[in-house]
Amino acid sequence: MPVTSEPRPQAPAQPETAAPRLSAKLIIPFIDSTRQVFAKMVGVKAETGQPHLKDNAVPSYDVSGIIGFSGDLVGSVVVSFQLQTARKLVASFVGFDLDPGSADFADAVGELANMIAGSAKKDLDGLTANITVPTVIIGAGHKVARLNGVPCVVIPCKTPVGDFAVEVNIKPSGAPNQKRLG
Repeated sequence: MPVTSEPRPQAPAQPETAAPRLSAKLIIPFIDSTRQVFAKMVGVKAETGQPHLKDNAVPSYDVSGIIGFSGDLVGSVVVSFQLQTARKLVASFVGFDLDPGSADFADAVGELANMIAGSAKKDLDGLTANITVPTVIIGAGHKVARLNGVPCVVIPCKTPVGDFAVEVNIKPSGAPNQKRLG
């Protein structure tokens, strides 16, 4: 159940000559879960913008929580924050300020990524997916390896304390029990 009454963005348009298409059925659960997690767990309204394709491996911002997927879906989801935005959102999430160099700060960023991925995976059209323990990278210009030949869709997000992005790079694995996505 969506938390906001905002219109749901459509999946990005892709030219006919593009790499394999990524179904909106794989993106919309991440839009919905992002809004829900931030409203419920952080107490902040996260407005999602129009998803678009990403053409490089550099995350949108300086702080990234990374969750891997396996099972009927493979790939990763990166929740990427501006450092100052991450500091403010983490403080709202845990109830007090944390030093970005602390393990607790990284754990909080990872937990936000984990909640977004975990909430989204239950709505992935009946596909069974496992998610990894979060990995957190802090530092400008870091790169995250992505699946080759699979579009990476960026869901831009705005909050009253700053911007962040959810970057989805997943695909059906071809497992025998997988449903066909259209």
